[in-house]
Amino acid sequence: MTFAVLAFIAVFVLIGSVGVLMFYREAALGRISQVINPRQKQKTLAETFQNTGSSIGNVVKKFENLMPKSDQEVSVIKQRMTRAGYRNENAIKIFYGCKVLVPVTLAIIVAVTGLASLAPFFVYVIALGGGFLAPDFWLGKKITARQKKLTRGLPDVLDLLVICMEAGLSLDQATSRTAEELRDSQPEICDELNVVVLEQRAGRARSESWKNMSDRTGVESLRNLVSMLVQTEQFGTSIAKMLRVHSDTLRVQRVQMIEELAGKTSVKLVFPLVLFIFPALFLVTLGPAAIVMAESFSSLSK
Repeated sequence: MTFAVLAFIAVFVLIGSVGVLMFYREAALGRISQVINPRQKQKTLAETFQNTGSSIGNVVKKFENLMPKSDQEVSVIKQRMTRAGYRNENAIKIFYGCKVLVPVTLAIIVAVTGLASLAPFFVYVIALGGGFLAPDFWLGKKITARQKKLTRGLPDVLDLLVICMEAGLSLDQATSRTAEELRDSQPEICDELNVVVLEQRAGRARSESWKNMSDRTGVESLRNLVSMLVQTEQFGTSIAKMLRVHSDTLRVQRVQMIEELAGKTSVKLVFPLVLFIFPALFLVTLGPAAIVMAESFSSLSK
């Protein structure tokens, strides 16, 4: 056991030293050049972290070619990465590199810590399988979290769109102004609106740009909004009135969803009550009576 701990510490120190040499090499060179040439502008902390992240990404991307993949699978992963908010082309390479690097890392940890001695086959299968599926689970969590943020911020965006349009702006101008004003409070949906504005400036039709946003995000409320926008544009009705009605509908749906979750709470509490609270109550209430009865029967038997 002592040998395994010492081996784990040695491997950890070795990996940490290699990581420092690989990831902080540019920062170290920058400090040396700063000492040699004091006039050179010192890098900010944000730039240092950006360079470190790019270095880690370059290391992970080297494992990307080891993963067999088809064009259809790549397109699906690209769509999922876009829904998670990662539009960079290197994101797919880093994703496939993680699907190779994470299982190898877990297998090394299992071998170093000695967990494989319990059940070698099953432990390595769990480590490799869990490491291979971990990036998919992480990506799914990111997509779900981003979709929730988009759904939560949509009513505020619609309210500001209505205010801008009632002030005299067109829908395109209102979209650009809304994306600019709500950049700090609702960054996810403002990012999507910026893409819509850029596509419209590039010459794409308004309806097509909004449909692309609904396809990118995969949010049902955005799909309904795009359908209503297309119908409003076709029939020539008031867009501001439609946006106000849709915003009120989303808020009512949010309240109904919260009420539904509150109604399910009583049902969900049944299982912990039965498994944890009721046995303790039975033990406290019936325990003394059982002791008294046991003593009474023992005295009668004598």
